[in-house]
Amino acid sequence: MNRRAFLRHAALAGGAAMATPFEALVARLAADGRAGLVIDGYGPLSPVRDDTTGLPLLQLPKGFRYLSYGWTGDPLDDGARTPGSHDGMAAFPGRGSRVILMRNHEGTRGPAFGAPVYDSAAGGGTTSLEFDTARGAWLGARARLGGTLRNCAGGPTPWGSWLTCEETVFEPGPGAPWRRRHGYVFEVPVDGDATAEPLIALGRFVHEAAAVDPATGIVYQTEDARQAGLYRFVPKHRDDLSRGGQLEMLAVAGRPRFDTRSNVSSGTLLPITWVPIDLPDQSGRDGSGVFEQGARRGGATFARLEGCTFSQGRLYVTATSGGNARMGQVWELNPGAATLRLLFESPGPDVLNMPDNACPSPRGGLVLCEDGTMNPCVHGLTDEGQIFRFARNNVVLDGSHHGIEGDFRSSEVAGATFSPDGQWLFFNVQRPGFTVAVTGPWARGLF
Repeated sequence: MNRRAFLRHAALAGGAAMATPFEALVARLAADGRAGLVIDGYGPLSPVRDDTTGLPLLQLPKGFRYLSYGWTGDPLDDGARTPGSHDGMAAFPGRGSRVILMRNHEGTRGPAFGAPVYDSAAGGGTTSLEFDTARGAWLGARARLGGTLRNCAGGPTPWGSWLTCEETVFEPGPGAPWRRRHGYVFEVPVDGDATAEPLIALGRFVHEAAAVDPATGIVYQTEDARQAGLYRFVPKHRDDLSRGGQLEMLAVAGRPRFDTRSNVSSGTLLPITWVPIDLPDQSGRDGSGVFEQGARRGGATFARLEGCTFSQGRLYVTATSGGNARMGQVWELNPGAATLRLLFESPGPDVLNMPDNACPSPRGGLVLCEDGTMNPCVHGLTDEGQIFRFARNNVVLDGSHHGIEGDFRSSEVAGATFSPDGQWLFFNVQRPGFTVAVTGPWARGLF
């Protein structure tokens, strides 16, 4: 079976599951409203030295180890330098025990790196990394798409490609360095080369992440703005987004322009519908043009939507600054039932400090990356609504590695994704910019 067929088969198998992975949490919310119980998880965190550099870059539970790779400035396979601002990421099966990671770089001003290039003046884009899970070894990295801007997150497709999303709507013009319009989604095949042409029909707005429903091929997209929408793109031809389709915005049925940002109780179930976006390329001067089109037709407002991921037929979305404490919400969308449910709301930064990227755990629940500025962590949210810290940024450098010096403990963690065998968790520390592969005694905990 080739990789494309394998990915489609695995995604459909996961999407066909009948039960939501959060049934226990939903039942408890219905009974007594409790959610977000803080637990130890795998145990207390303490500094652990990186197998690559020997530096204590992370705090982890006892028994876990990691290898860093792909630091900003490291040589890629073609001799070019690794760009910085590491962000969203996804893992794909390679040959044998190999894993291919598609990794975003949230760069701004160029010059562009790699090839193909969309805009020579833009410094963001995508690289790919290869890791052997059997040997526990990094194998190489190369540029896959350059000349884009603020490639924050994105998402994998069931047909074996990475959707990389621009978190800006910068324009060319007098005084601006850009040569082309920005604010789009680009598709980068895991096998083969990207076209460096935007998927305009998916909309031009401040993109964050994308997730494809493996059962239908519909692409869900988040918007990272103070007033944000949740969008879906219904393609004319499944597996070929370049052939166009219809962009739509989520609305709460019977409650036009519903505001989800605060005063929504955990467990609240909302019926939803979708309103069309007629002009997906009309972003407006401040990037809110697509949102305003949907809002005029009754679309719902969210607070800084960032991470989104599919698991067992459900879409999970993080609202980074949502909730009464403005510390984050986790939403569950059931496409088949056309419902939206608030699963979790952080009561304060000591529990969860602004969740960003998210991915499903092979052992149940979700992995959440923090975007806050207080020693950002990787968290686990179990299917029973328990939350725990798994990893904490511990990066303080004295110049001994690559000449980098500084305290980077406030830098966000991003791009969490598991290897297909579930034994390695990969994620990024955005500044100074590197990727880690973490493994250990998964079976003793809740990830």
